[in-house]
Order: sequence, then structure tokens, then C-alpha cells
Amino acid sequence: MAYEELSKNIIADIGGKDNVQSVVHCTTRLRFKLKDESKADDEKIKNLDGVLTLVKSGGQYQVVIGNHVADVYETLVKEGGFADGGTVPDDYEEKSDMSVMDRFIDLISGIFNPILGPLCAAGMIKGFDALFAALGWLSTSSGTYRILYAIGDGFFYFLPIMLGISAAKKFKVDEYIGALIGAALVYPDIVGMVNSKTTLYTLFSGSFLESPVHVTFLKIPVIAMNYTSSVIPIILACWFASKVQKVAKRYIPTVVKTFLVPLVILLITVPVTFLIIGPIATWLSNGISALVVGIYNFSPILAGVLMGAFWQVFVIFGVHWGFVAVMMANIAASGYDPLVVLSLAASFAQTGVVGAIIMQTKSTKTRSIAIPAFVSGIFGVTEPAIYGLTLPRKRPFILSCIASGIGGGMIGWFGTKLYMMAGMGIFSIPGAFGKNGMDMGVWGLIISMAVATVLGFVLQLMFGKQSVDADEVVTESSDADVSTSAKEVTAATKVSTTLQAPLDGEIVPLTAVKDEVFASGSMGQGVAIQPSKGEVVAPADGEIILVFPTGHAVGMRTNDGAEILIHIGMDTVALDGEGFQLHVEKGQHVKAGDSLVSFDMAFIQEKGYEITTPIIVTNSSDYQAVNVLATGKVTEQTPLLSLEV
Repeated sequence: MAYEELSKNIIADIGGKDNVQSVVHCTTRLRFKLKDESKADDEKIKNLDGVLTLVKSGGQYQVVIGNHVADVYETLVKEGGFADGGTVPDDYEEKSDMSVMDRFIDLISGIFNPILGPLCAAGMIKGFDALFAALGWLSTSSGTYRILYAIGDGFFYFLPIMLGISAAKKFKVDEYIGALIGAALVYPDIVGMVNSKTTLYTLFSGSFLESPVHVTFLKIPVIAMNYTSSVIPIILACWFASKVQKVAKRYIPTVVKTFLVPLVILLITVPVTFLIIGPIATWLSNGISALVVGIYNFSPILAGVLMGAFWQVFVIFGVHWGFVAVMMANIAASGYDPLVVLSLAASFAQTGVVGAIIMQTKSTKTRSIAIPAFVSGIFGVTEPAIYGLTLPRKRPFILSCIASGIGGGMIGWFGTKLYMMAGMGIFSIPGAFGKNGMDMGVWGLIISMAVATVLGFVLQLMFGKQSVDADEVVTESSDADVSTSAKEVTAATKVSTTLQAPLDGEIVPLTAVKDEVFASGSMGQGVAIQPSKGEVVAPADGEIILVFPTGHAVGMRTNDGAEILIHIGMDTVALDGEGFQLHVEKGQHVKAGDSLVSFDMAFIQEKGYEITTPIIVTNSSDYQAVNVLATGKVTEQTPLLSLEV
């Protein structure tokens, strides 16, 4: 229900489902492409419960959710009725006002996002397989090693097929056509031809473009290139296929489009890819790789410091996807990447800072955010830490960047490289296993991660204390007067909120409610009332944050921060609003005693429904105790609950 409500609110606040061109998700974000971003209410999105923040980058409207993004995405697609998981409609034209950089970031993220999970999984399997062989645990001739290697290496060997599927989807071409183009590039006979010793002649002899010709197509020389594990050729090929498709659809009669359009696309695209696109793309990949390696070789330590220090900034703006394309091009061209590996200390620096915050804070709410963020940070997912803790406080974020920069410099100093894309966080380590197994590069990566974690922790303890929970009453002084004063303030504020009864009736313990969700306290602590009058009023001053259209439930946030849910009866949502009359709307500010909902008790009971009404403090975890103050009969505005901090 929480995901459904959040999904509905997100859809409404981005301008409705008709304003959505497409929506996908990555590890922590919903990535929308909106037809008109001006229709979205940025502030409402940011303030939704369950949303960490909002980022607009790379032509995408990115709603940062955190670790539950996959569940929210699944619910959002259902709630919005987005066809085929929120893909781009065939008749929708790309926005022309996007910058070149925005288009590039949108393109790369859109292509790599769908395969990111299997890509990381395959990398980890391949890395661990190499490690086990290097340690002597597995023989390279054993069936176990070869099968594991097939799982891990198979994805990368046939990467053009995988990317062909996602690139075709991005360019609005049939996904199977994209897969078939990729399959042609890595077809065994083609790979064997490239490795053949039989050469017809050599093109561009004596230059960096020198390439052998083993075969011709219609007497046109085909430049021999190995496209296994390649990235750029298949992406450009699918883009070219999308242009061919537009022309083919325009001129081929509808009655034969089903088979003639794919026929034309393949007969034109595949040969053009082998003759022109593939060689040019491969030279481009080699050039990018040479440039990156040249910068790295100038000063690996400096490159590591800069990459480590700014990686989290890249993540915030979503531009880190550009480095993914460079990394894959490097691995395809050189067999390794020296660049992205420099960023792998960043999540650990962030995690170290969060660990210190857990120790420093005395706020239950802060700790409830920090502990899950600490765990997810170990596995490389840092958005919950960035948006929920460090970035809003500024100094912890800066301290994490410093620790990350030092960790990145160490990785550069050790000369660590990535030989494949593995997972994130600790799961990225297998990606550093090359043919030498557990060499100094791997140990250097582990040491650098550990140093970044410890350094982030120490820097936050030393310099970040004042940024944590500035509104708390905290003292570290041994001065008796100061200590006594703090105790007096704490005692005076122990009961921070008192809620009045929102309706007349008789108190019912929450455990006696005939609904397991309420009775178990899983929704929060509170009490129930058996009504004697069909009216619900505000139990305190505050803002209405939840209104069910059926009128059977209403939620509010008091001025003191308590979040209250008042649920009239059991299963009364099935009445679809009959017997209920709402007097408030979401976002409305109310005073204690203001009427919220009227309901017809006799009608509801005649329909066979319970009218016992739970009053729940849904953010009970923010309080040390939720105490019931009343027993027996109560009337509106009788003191009902006290909340202790």
C-alpha cells in the first residue's frame, strides 16, 4: 500500500501519466523522460515520503528512491499503466532541446541500465573463477572451472548481442533485430576469419590504421576486426538500423511490412557495419582507450585523486554513465580499464563517514536512515547516504570526497586495473583479478578501500560533529553546570507531543483490533476507539498529508512532527466512499478540533463492517515511547496519547 500511494503521488506530481515519455530505473533512481518537465512539481516530488531527492540531468527527470527502487518501479508501472515497462512510444519524437552531453548520458544510461545486473553478476563469476584458479583451488582444465568461466566470460564475449537488444530498444528498433546484428558480429566463422593467417592484402600499410583484408563483400574489401566484447560498433549499428527502418516503413506496403522491413534493415545494416561502421567504431574505441591510458600514465596518482574526489559529484548529476562507456571501450581495446577503478574507494569513504554519524547521533530518526545507508554503501549503493545524510549536512559530504580522493590516489599508486565490470562496493573486487590472480593490484584495491573507510570515519569524528543533528541537546563537556543544564532541558522536553482524542467513543486496546496489521503494531503504535459519534476531528494542529478518496482514512503530520493515521473501521475501503464525507484535502492546514471526516455509523454497520477506529502514530520509531493516556469513554479533545523523544 505504501508503494501504491507513493507511485500514485509521483505520477500525479510529474504531470500525470500522459506527461511520461518513458521510465526506467537503475540501482536507486526512477529515471523519467518527460514530455514537458515544466508540468512536474519539483517541490512536491522532493517532499514525498519515500523520495530522497530529485535530480534533473542527462535529459532525465531522476527521482531518487534508494534501496526500494525496484519495488517502487514495479508498482509505478502498474499504477501508471505504462506499456512494456514504460518504454518510449514509437510515434514519439526525441526532444530537440537536449544538449549533446545530455543526449550522450541519456543514451548510455538507457542502453546499459537494462543489462547492468547480469553484467555485474557475470563479472563477479569470472573474477572469482580466476581467483580460485590462481589460488590452486580449481584446475583450469576442470569442468567446474570451464563451466564457471563460460557463465562469466560468455556474457562479455557475446556482449554485442546483449547490447544489441538494449540498444535496439533505445533506438526503437525490434529487439530481435538488434540481437541478430550483434550475433552477426560475433558469429564463429567471422571471428575465425579475423584470426585467419590467410590475408588477401593489407589496407593503409605503415599507418596506425593498418588493417588486414581476409575477405570481400561484393568485391569490396572487409577490414578485419574482432567485435567480441566490443561496445561502440553495435551501438552505432543499431542507430544506423533505426534510420534504415524509418525509410523502409515509409515505402514498404503495410501488407508485407512484417517481414520485408526486417529483411531490408538486416541486408543493409549488417554489411554496412562490417564495411564502414565497425572499423571506424573500432578505431574510435582504440583512440579513446589510448587517450585515457595516456592521461593515466602521466600521473596515476593525480588521476586517482581527481577521479576519487569527484566521483560522488558525478553520481549526483548522473554523468558517471559516460565513464561506463569509456571503461567498456578500454576493456574491449586493451583488455583492461585503468580509469573507473580509481572511483572504487568512493562508496567506502562515504560508508566510513556514515559509520561515524551513527556513533555521533542521538537521533532515532537519523540512525534509522544511517544504518541501512551504511549497509548499502558497503555494496556500492551510496545514494541513500548522499541524499539522506551527507549532502544535506554539506561537511560530511566534503569529508567523504577528501577520503575518496586519497583512496583513489592510492589505487592509482598501486596500479590497479579492472579487467571486467563486476559488481559495486565489495563486489567490484573480482573485476580486478587478471591473469595473475591475486596480485598487488588486487591487494592495493582492498587496502585502498579499507583506508578510505577508516579515513572517512576519522575525518567525520574529528571535523564533522557539529553538522550532525544540530537541533539535538548533546554535550560532551565535563563541566557540572553545563551537564546539569542539559539534563534539565532533556527532562523538560521528554514529552514532546500530546494528541487529543479525534472522536467520541470508548477506548479499545490496539491489540484487540480485528485486523492483524493494526493489532501487531506493524503500522505503528497507538490505540483504537469504538465510536459513539460519526465525526473525526484533528487530534492536534498540523497538516493533512494523506486523504483517501473513499473517505475511510485520513493522515496528518502535527506541527511537532508526529505522523498520524486515523482509519475508520475495518475493510471499509470496500464501501467506495458510501457513508463517508471528507471535509479536508491533502496539504490543508488544520487546528486541533477541526472536522476532518463525517461518517454514517448505522449505514456502515448495516453493511456488515466494523467501525472500530485505530489512531496510529506511523512514525513511532522516531519516539522512545508512545503512551496511551486515556481509558474507558473519551470525548473529542480528551488527552489520548503522549509521545516521548
